[in-house]
Amino acid sequence: MTQVQTPAPAVDLFQKCKEFTRADEIKAMGYYPYFRPIEENEGPVVTIEGKKVIMAGSNNYHGLTADPRVKEAAIKAVEKYGTGCSGSRYLTGTLDLHVKLEERLATFLQKEACLLFSTGYQTAQGIIATLVQKGEYVVSDKDNHACIVAGNLMAKGAFAEFIRYKHNDVNDLERVISRLPLGASKLIVTDGVFSTSGTVADLPGIVRMARKYNARILVDDAHSTGVIGKGGRGTASHYDLVDQIDMTMGTFSKTFSSLGGFVVGDESVINYIKHHAPALIFSASPTPASVAAALVALEIMEKEPERMDRLIAIADTMRNGFKEQGFRIIENRTGIVPVIIGDDMKTFVFWRELFDAGVFVNAFISPGVPPGMAMLRTSYMATHEPDHLERILEVFGTIGRKLGVIQ
Repeated sequence: MTQVQTPAPAVDLFQKCKEFTRADEIKAMGYYPYFRPIEENEGPVVTIEGKKVIMAGSNNYHGLTADPRVKEAAIKAVEKYGTGCSGSRYLTGTLDLHVKLEERLATFLQKEACLLFSTGYQTAQGIIATLVQKGEYVVSDKDNHACIVAGNLMAKGAFAEFIRYKHNDVNDLERVISRLPLGASKLIVTDGVFSTSGTVADLPGIVRMARKYNARILVDDAHSTGVIGKGGRGTASHYDLVDQIDMTMGTFSKTFSSLGGFVVGDESVINYIKHHAPALIFSASPTPASVAAALVALEIMEKEPERMDRLIAIADTMRNGFKEQGFRIIENRTGIVPVIIGDDMKTFVFWRELFDAGVFVNAFISPGVPPGMAMLRTSYMATHEPDHLERILEVFGTIGRKLGVIQ
């Protein structure tokens, strides 16, 4: 007699959603630091929940989102081209503005060609999943941004191989890459400046490994452009390795004070991506206002290099100030200054007290950071004034002593 198997109980697809209560619990306690609506943005000072707050958590490194020149360019672009392009770059969505910005970025970053994407997140997917195919390898730093991870997984879904190495560890990179077939195609991918820690990638070591093991290199300079390198040209320029890096990608949502992404490299490579990347072909093109704003931001970056010098000087002031108070920070020379709190809940409490005192920063907890490394990630703008910095340090010190983070 044939046995009839009892079907397993049905599991509701949304059950995991109902069981996710962590965010609601933190909200109920009053410590939820995410999705806070900004009602007015003046650069280093913003309005949240009706009160003025010093913004020490933005990626607006040159402080250009409120610059009259950038805003005027966006307004004029809307007046000339309208609010959107109503199509992809591949079909009806290419404006002369797109082409102009691509030409300007290629020249600025000293590469043959450039291609714009609608967001920085899409840019990584458009490059990695398009270039790395079946039988080929993408070798990625474990701390790379989520957009790179998404691109890696898309490539893996198309039967490419995806391997990671320990964060910024060239020895581990060699351990990993040396096990791959020497003749196989490989792409090493790394952030230039890592978004959480602000540390700079060891590009000289990566270049050595790439040459030794037959690999190409992609650097994500989202937090590097306008922050490090000659005239703000990023990580490769910082190490004088521009001609050794195959591709550099970036975003307009940081220093360029806009929205969108880009990649620069050899013309043949850019042309291949342009005609094969679903992230480009099936996505509406960057809006006229976004492109015009980024274009003017680039012009300002070129004409006013002192903005980058001021940004780093401000970040150095804060690094020294935090250390003098006894805080543990992650050392770097970028616009990002992470202050380690350690405990997740204490990080939320610290964040709330900072906010109540008129200072906004970003709270990073596990699993976004390793256990014991929960942090308040502060980041700075060239437009922060001395009184802003003094107030941030004063409030950090008061709360740090109150919560026992410092003595």
